[in-house]
Amino acid sequence: MPHSILVYENGGPEVMNWEEIPFQDPGRSEVRINQKKVGLNFIDIYQRSGIYPLNLPSSIGMEGVGVVDKIGEGVENVKVGDRVGYVMGPPGAYSECRIYPADRLIKIPDYISDSQAAAILLKGLTVSYLINKTFRVKKGQTVLFHAAAGGVGLIACQWLSNIGVQVIGTVSSEDKVEIAKAHGCHHTINYSHEDFTKKVEDITSGKGVPVVFDGVGADTFEGSLKCLSTFGVLVSFGASSGKPPQLSLSELAAKALYITRPSLAPHTATPTLTKQISSPLFRAIKDGLKISISQKFLLKDAANAHRALERRKTTGSTILEI
Repeated sequence: MPHSILVYENGGPEVMNWEEIPFQDPGRSEVRINQKKVGLNFIDIYQRSGIYPLNLPSSIGMEGVGVVDKIGEGVENVKVGDRVGYVMGPPGAYSECRIYPADRLIKIPDYISDSQAAAILLKGLTVSYLINKTFRVKKGQTVLFHAAAGGVGLIACQWLSNIGVQVIGTVSSEDKVEIAKAHGCHHTINYSHEDFTKKVEDITSGKGVPVVFDGVGADTFEGSLKCLSTFGVLVSFGASSGKPPQLSLSELAAKALYITRPSLAPHTATPTLTKQISSPLFRAIKDGLKISISQKFLLKDAANAHRALERRKTTGSTILEI
């Protein structure tokens, strides 16, 4: 019998239970996946804690890689034996075996391993829509990217640097400074003891940056606005430190600033939309984008992975192994 992490009530990592589950047969337009690797993401914590409510009991997790084990009626885009990955869609990645909608699957290229795919799909697709769709970054620009040593940040720093963008990145500790620099971050700021708004002002000679990518939220939101140049864009795509504070729109007027709150779900709502961001990602990987897997946990020990992520003790990507 396969196993799954199940959550019966919202709370801390201790509410995650490793239990046997019955095999399920896929329904129409569904497949059953024999999972190999699972990606760890902050959205998993939001689901577990109740910030993103689920119908409990439920498994959690939005990113996995495996092999198609069985297909339901009407499935034509994949076959048994295909190696596939997925992001978003129905939660339930924290399982050895699961049912998933066939039309949301992403076929994994041969040059990307299971571990690499689990580490890159959600985070890499996030970076892809951020820099290719939300704010189309151009060569020669300077940008500010918060949490530069995190899973999303390390991918973004590399990708942006590779296309000729100057990256200013913030990190939360000294050991993460060198990690961010090694992945293409040109200017690294430890915001735990440096005023990143002042540093950005110095780096840009007072001009500010045209865009700030902020997945941290409460701790960085107000400072991010101060770092923007006239007509600048604050891309608030996450809230790892908590929800950003309330804002009066009049505060944007002096520099005619813009704020957007994008998310991955709309960008993966259809196969066509998913391909628009997966194709650039896969090309970037083929061209040399490095996939940093800094931590590995067994799926059954996912509670420890959550503790490490919540305490900001991780760098790069973390995967859960089955």
